[in-house]
Amino acid sequence: MSSASTSPARSRLAGGLRRFVAWLPADVDRRVRVFAWLSFVAEVLIIGTGGAVRLTGSGLGCPTWPRCTADSIVNTPEMGIHGVIEFGNRTLTGLVGILALVVVVLVWRMRRERRALFVLALIVLGGVVAQALVGGVTVLTGLNPFIVGFHYIASVSLVAVCAAFLVLMSGPAGSRVLAVPRWFAGLVHATTGVLALTIVFGVLTTGAGPHSGDAAAGRNGFDAEILEHVHSWPGYALFILTLVVVIAAWRLRLPVRRWATALLAIELVQIAVGLYQARNGLPEIAVGTHMVLAALAASAMTVVVLRLKEPAAAVAAADRRETASARG
Repeated sequence: MSSASTSPARSRLAGGLRRFVAWLPADVDRRVRVFAWLSFVAEVLIIGTGGAVRLTGSGLGCPTWPRCTADSIVNTPEMGIHGVIEFGNRTLTGLVGILALVVVVLVWRMRRERRALFVLALIVLGGVVAQALVGGVTVLTGLNPFIVGFHYIASVSLVAVCAAFLVLMSGPAGSRVLAVPRWFAGLVHATTGVLALTIVFGVLTTGAGPHSGDAAAGRNGFDAEILEHVHSWPGYALFILTLVVVIAAWRLRLPVRRWATALLAIELVQIAVGLYQARNGLPEIAVGTHMVLAALAASAMTVVVLRLKEPAAAVAAADRRETASARG
């Protein structure tokens, strides 16, 4: 084919691409908000479906990867319900990836003005791809409990990143400054560290318990009963620290007070579910709920941490109003 005949095709392609880029939002609009929320919800849901895979013994429902079987991409009727559950989780991974890609595309034009949003969107997209690979390693290693635990922690981290995107997209671009006392910020960061420790011990406890994802899968070798108690120590410390954060935030009328209260509420439900499952033989629905609540706690903590800072212009305006009020 001659260059003369291909030139119009290239021109049409270039013109279509320019029109598409022009259609993309130059700042956060309804499209960005909707797909950012859908991405967040999907990341939480995939933790729930991943938990269902493990808790129903469907971890090897698709015994190979990336195919479901050596001869089939999808599950077959002979594989039964376990194949349906495992393949369903893999399918949701594809949806999560598509939503993450859409968010990256939607923030493309604002990648310089809203660099933080663009970077967070890329992290989520890259994380989804990495998680798919880790999921494959999980299957190929026969559900090694340490790899399964890492898989879960990575999923919780992606939920937190999506939550960070939601917070930052709701505010204007530009620098942010601390809007709370430094001692309070230090207290929140310490509480965040305890939350991370609680999640890690929770993962180790689950890896020592009966829910392996498959009857033939091994456990991590730790004593599950001892780990249950060890896991509860940072859990109760987290609750006490969060309670202090909430009381201080309301007394000082800090901008994080409502989200800190939401975090405390999630922790109360989490503690109740944890006590219930420990005293009732670890029923599957309670364990799965516990897993999802941990992700929601991590996302709420992310919001609290980011709310410690506010746009510099807003803080300066508030300071001016306070000074004028004091003079008046």
